[in-house]
Amino acid sequence: MLSHKLYPKFWICCFCLIFTGCIPALVRKEANRTVPQSYNTSVDTTNSQSVKWKDFFTDPNLNALIDTALGNNQGLNIVLQDIVIAKNDVRARKGQYLPFLGLGPSASVTKEGRYTRFGAVDDNIDIEPGRRIPDPLANYMIGATVSWEADIWRKLRNSRKSAMYRYLASTEGKNFMVTLLVADIANSYFELMSLDNQLEILRKNIDIQQNALSIVKLQKQAAKVTELAVRRFEAEVLKNQSRQYDILQEITMAENRINFLTGRFPRPVARNSQTFIDLVPKTIYAGIPSQLLQNRPDIRQAELELSAAKLNVKVTRANFYPSLLITAGAGYQAFSPKVLFQSPESIIYALGGQLIAPLINRNGITADYLSANARQVQSIYNYQRSILNAHIEVANQLSNINNLANSFDLKNQQVQTLTRSIDISTGLFNSARADYMEVLLTQRDALESRFDLIDIKKRQLNAMVDIYQALGGGWK
Repeated sequence: MLSHKLYPKFWICCFCLIFTGCIPALVRKEANRTVPQSYNTSVDTTNSQSVKWKDFFTDPNLNALIDTALGNNQGLNIVLQDIVIAKNDVRARKGQYLPFLGLGPSASVTKEGRYTRFGAVDDNIDIEPGRRIPDPLANYMIGATVSWEADIWRKLRNSRKSAMYRYLASTEGKNFMVTLLVADIANSYFELMSLDNQLEILRKNIDIQQNALSIVKLQKQAAKVTELAVRRFEAEVLKNQSRQYDILQEITMAENRINFLTGRFPRPVARNSQTFIDLVPKTIYAGIPSQLLQNRPDIRQAELELSAAKLNVKVTRANFYPSLLITAGAGYQAFSPKVLFQSPESIIYALGGQLIAPLINRNGITADYLSANARQVQSIYNYQRSILNAHIEVANQLSNINNLANSFDLKNQQVQTLTRSIDISTGLFNSARADYMEVLLTQRDALESRFDLIDIKKRQLNAMVDIYQALGGGWK
């Protein structure tokens, strides 16, 4: 036989078992954190991610732009407000499992019916001369009330912890946006420098072609060439003169993109483009893939969101269990302000508890529970996708850096060869040993090869920036 002290606990346990058995079963899924041992044959743990962006980028103009953007960029400031919102949500969730205390006065007047319980009551107290119970009867009260939901199943604490994880995830989201912002400004800055170099090369090429045009005109006067040769050289000059305005427009757009990222209205962007072609990309140390789990803010954000989603499943599961609400109150209550604060006649107090559990029509609770689990599964896939995406980004950029280095060397040799070919073709043309089309084609090929060389240099610098970002650098 159970003792009288064990009866309440026995019935509570039975009560809980009944409701636990009605909770829908879920298909469990765990996140896979497995990554390859290395990106290639190297297993060096040195990682460029640990280098701060101010040390990684050595151009003072670029560093000034990044520093300005980190303070003025509207997108980043919006994300910072998301962090504030997430922090306030943690504060709100924390208050849910603390007692709620209220204090204040109240007053009311009640008109009771003659044949109601209070209307028919009779006692020996004369509230007014000749009348025991006035009609209507006033009621004055002042006191404090306390209500508290006992967090038996850790529902409220898990809810607060979930909000904390989401707050931390929003912080990592800000860090990830910083890496994107730093990389975006650096890439736009290098693009702007490459456009400056393209414009400079084009203008030098126009000067060369104008000189060639002058020679052709003299040769036509000497009847050495026809009018066709003059027109072809003149058309080539006009084509490149027109082309320079396309580059000027691209420069304007690149400057304004940087201005937008730095949160300022259009203005010239300070830069030193003369040394662009001689810039050497910084040596990158990729480390090992497992370091991405700690270094990439987007992976850490996905991991924290997964932790929050797991806790939300526990929170919604607790909704199937009984909840215990405890209420209490104490104060003064009387039918007249004159006797409101007389003790102990006007003192009132109350204490109560309520155990409530959902019994029927639990569709809403079940739907929330299943939806929370679906969001948890989504978070698992998102976490695994973040890891896979990060690894592929690093692997792609490592390959890109190596291929661009080889391409740059070969393209540089081509530029040098074609540059020498311009002088050779011009000399042969002046001595009537080469056709004017050979001169035009050689100049055109040399110009395009120089443009290609500048483009490869820009892509090299972009690859350096992109792998720095892919490794998780730039947010510290």
